[in-house]
Amino acid sequence: MSEALTRSALQGVEEPKDLAVHLREMPERGMIDLRGLPNGEKFLAAVKDVIGADLPRGPRTSVSWGEIKLLWLSVDQWLILCPRAKTVELIAQLQSALAGLHVALTDVSDMRSIIRLEGEGVREILLKGCSLDLLGSGYEPGTVRRVRFAEIAALIQIVDHNIIEIYVFRSYAHYAWDFLTTVARETAKVKLFGEQPSPAV
Repeated sequence: MSEALTRSALQGVEEPKDLAVHLREMPERGMIDLRGLPNGEKFLAAVKDVIGADLPRGPRTSVSWGEIKLLWLSVDQWLILCPRAKTVELIAQLQSALAGLHVALTDVSDMRSIIRLEGEGVREILLKGCSLDLLGSGYEPGTVRRVRFAEIAALIQIVDHNIIEIYVFRSYAHYAWDFLTTVARETAKVKLFGEQPSPAV
């Protein structure tokens, strides 16, 4: 029996050499959409038993546990990230542990593309496509935020101060890549002043 052929949305696309930061796709990551009752003790315990960590329950937060990341999407929805090769196995384990509970568990690995931006100035670059104040408070590492980016729906995760991953629907991957490689060019670099003290009165 032949194996399914998996192609990332940006397969074969190369990073331009004149960028102020580094851009790359993260095709090796599997994604599982999980929905369940946020206050369901059996639900929360079953997920922790499989994954080894508690689901994040604070808005716009995330948790990392080894190779797995848990992203809060809404009060009853999470995105589970894992190595793509282990997605099927992890789903099977969760299905077994959550059997009989009111949950939804879906493999969405092919739904989105993930683009990682690395380097000083990534926040200024993303500001060119969204209205979030990524230079202000509330955007520490681990923060997850849905956003309209360059007029498309996206999800942003702050991995580190100068590392940010943006999730876009697969059909918009090339558009997002082209937008980012345009605004991230060295010639388009913008250095903002950042937060300034209030003038003396």
